[in-house]
Amino acid sequence: MAPLKALLFDIGGVAVLSPFQAIVDYEKENNIPSGWTNFAISRSAPNGYWQRLEKGEIALDDDFFKGFSEDLHNTQVWEDFQKKSGTGRKKLKDLANPSQLGDPVSLKAETADSEPTNHDRGAQSADLQGESESVSKSESPKSLKELAQENQTQLGDPVSLKAETADSEPTEQDRGAGSPSSQTDSTSSLGKPSQSQQRKSLKDLATENPSQLGDPVSLKAETADSSPTDQDRGANSPPPPPPSTSPPLPFTIDAPTLFWNMMTYSRTPDPHIGPYLTHLSSLSPRPFLLGALSNTIPFPPSHPFAAATSPSSPLRRAFDVFVASAEVGVRKPHREIYELALRELDRLERARGGAGVAPGEVLFLDDIGENLRMGREVGMRTLRVRLGETERAVGELERVTGVRRREGRGSKL
Repeated sequence: MAPLKALLFDIGGVAVLSPFQAIVDYEKENNIPSGWTNFAISRSAPNGYWQRLEKGEIALDDDFFKGFSEDLHNTQVWEDFQKKSGTGRKKLKDLANPSQLGDPVSLKAETADSEPTNHDRGAQSADLQGESESVSKSESPKSLKELAQENQTQLGDPVSLKAETADSEPTEQDRGAGSPSSQTDSTSSLGKPSQSQQRKSLKDLATENPSQLGDPVSLKAETADSSPTDQDRGANSPPPPPPSTSPPLPFTIDAPTLFWNMMTYSRTPDPHIGPYLTHLSSLSPRPFLLGALSNTIPFPPSHPFAAATSPSSPLRRAFDVFVASAEVGVRKPHREIYELALRELDRLERARGGAGVAPGEVLFLDDIGENLRMGREVGMRTLRVRLGETERAVGELERVTGVRRREGRGSKL
């Protein structure tokens, strides 16, 4: 493995305290489901208001806070969050009751949105599957045409169906060459009504028993394999119901309060990585190039927080290269910003008379998994800094770099 030439740090959650801790605290204090805020922000990517702000596409103003609040209260994303976390509904396994949910063999497949396989059912699966298919077919809703074919004494013979729905008698062409004559008497030798007169028409049956055949208005459309039109229903028919909408979220997030809590929290250097970074930057000569690769917020120049990331700030002076998303117009985990950071490190090394920096000679530290994945894709080594475990990260840095931390000295970042 090539020796390290550069250390590339994320800022929030690595060099300074994580804004995620402010999110955790806000959710606890306001009874917000744990993890919802991060879920809502991540699901608004790539063009949510948070992402657009970090790319410097929009200003930090009232319009941002309005849009950010909308992203945090997106009802469709809330439904997705409930499905993923299992909140708001019981799982099928929790409701397992064969009398309500079906036989136990089907439960595995039902929770997977699929049919049980032969392997699920065991050796008897072939016979069981055949029986279940025949039952399902017999229990499925029947069309008027199928009812007519199965019960000619009530609905008429199949040949008559076409003519009956057209309000006419079947023709000889409908009946076929071998059909009995349609010119027989309408009464039998005993004076009783003929079979054709005993049969009730489809319209009569539909009117008498809507639960079996459907409402009368639908009859014409059903036999024509289409939906009834407004003309069929009449001029005074009520309009179709509007599409259902998701209910509002059962809580409210104050977007400006949450945002400024996050920003205030991340003004403080991390108690472990902060001093170690200060120590590395104070060494002369520096044993490694020190770079920063961070998704940043473009504060207005007059805002007090803007000074913390200005070129003259102690934080910026600790690094040889500082790549800020709001300044370059692209954010992590987009590949372009990683390649930009690598080019800047390589350029600086060559300007100092070195041979340049290859991706495998860079160790990238971040607290977000997808950011680290892209770092590995471009060839860098990576170290994940987990929330609340920054002291462990410093121990790993000491092992990799060979540079021990300086005891008893606070951070100057």
